[in-house]
Amino acid sequence: MKSRKLSRKRRRATVVGASAAAVVAGVALIPNWSAGAAVTDDPTVDASTKATFQKLADAVFTDRTQALVDGSTSAHTRHTAGFSGSVRLSGGQTREQSSALGKLRARKTLLAKLGEKYSAGDTKVTLDATEVHGRSAKVAVTETTTLTYKKGTVPANGPKTTGFQAHHELTFKAGRHGDWQLTGIHDTDDGYLAVNQVEPPATTSTPTTPPTGGTSPSPSAPSTGGTSPSPSTPPTGTPSSPSDEGPTDAPRAATSYPAPADPKQLTGGAYDYKAMVAYAQKYWNHYNPDYPDYNGAGAGGDCTNFVSQVLKAGGWKHVPGYTDDYTKWFGNADIQSDSFVGVNEFSWFALSSKRVTPLANVYQADLGDVIQMDFDRDGSKDHSMVVTYRDGSGVPYVTYHSTNTYNRSVASLVASYPTAYFYAYRT
Repeated sequence: MKSRKLSRKRRRATVVGASAAAVVAGVALIPNWSAGAAVTDDPTVDASTKATFQKLADAVFTDRTQALVDGSTSAHTRHTAGFSGSVRLSGGQTREQSSALGKLRARKTLLAKLGEKYSAGDTKVTLDATEVHGRSAKVAVTETTTLTYKKGTVPANGPKTTGFQAHHELTFKAGRHGDWQLTGIHDTDDGYLAVNQVEPPATTSTPTTPPTGGTSPSPSAPSTGGTSPSPSTPPTGTPSSPSDEGPTDAPRAATSYPAPADPKQLTGGAYDYKAMVAYAQKYWNHYNPDYPDYNGAGAGGDCTNFVSQVLKAGGWKHVPGYTDDYTKWFGNADIQSDSFVGVNEFSWFALSSKRVTPLANVYQADLGDVIQMDFDRDGSKDHSMVVTYRDGSGVPYVTYHSTNTYNRSVASLVASYPTAYFYAYRT
């Protein structure tokens, strides 16, 4: 989630609203449309037409996935070419698709130079909802894609696959003869590019100024045991109120490979890194109902909320207090500190509490370490991820929410975002 600038009431409403949406909709990212929305104008959209909408969407995203597969005979096959009747691509969308495939093939070449290749790809698209207004139809779909790492490009004991779930809104326009043409594709996740997506993320954040102190205590901040401390008296062993100088910002991490050695001790310490990885693997695409879901339109994204849950599962303890005090950190189903769910606030807390130390190079990250990105280099971080695997050649793999993704290599991130700033934290 981006840094939060909402009032306390608004923040509370967002938490409750996100949780309720998750319960009612089952998948918070699906727009609140009826799958059988009434059609008042011709042409009609019956079950057969909806099924063809879904099949065309599947063809579009399958083509994009196959463009990344090494040596694939279908890499230049247009699955969309089979749609030329009542449902098909518009001329403009045909050109957009061609452009996207060209960019993805270039990305495949760059990934290969970084040592990453895919031997197979599988994409499945499900239709979630259809809304028709006269001669225009909007179709919400969920894409689930898995890419198999090519043997020899990852160690034998490395991850076999990477994958993600993405949500899209497709716009169809009816022609004069009742045919439907796909005219637009909009990615609806609050997150950022999956490996087979090419549009740049829309980031509108500005550098965030941390508060110098809370205005009122959180009435229901979770306690680590016993009575919650008075907000004016920090509990023993926790950070004091923010200093006048504000928090220390994280230094940027280099993206050069290979990185200088900086090994991590994974056993015998205060935290259980295997538990962190197990939690991330369990909840990367099936969200834990014990926490709110910040995915969906306007919710801000669930990436840092997910990372905080992972760290909590591995032994990070709550530091209760004001929600907007970046030296506090807590989260449950009812309330979360800004540092639990906000990208920048998390960084401030993690550094000020000494729970992390910055890494000089993103490729030094290991299990349970956190990587953040500033996509547009505006000084405000945009995205948080947790490392769930590190291969023998020194490449970390991350898992994250928004867009739900597991075991994506740092090499893939660097290839997809060559101009982004990276930040890496040793936990």
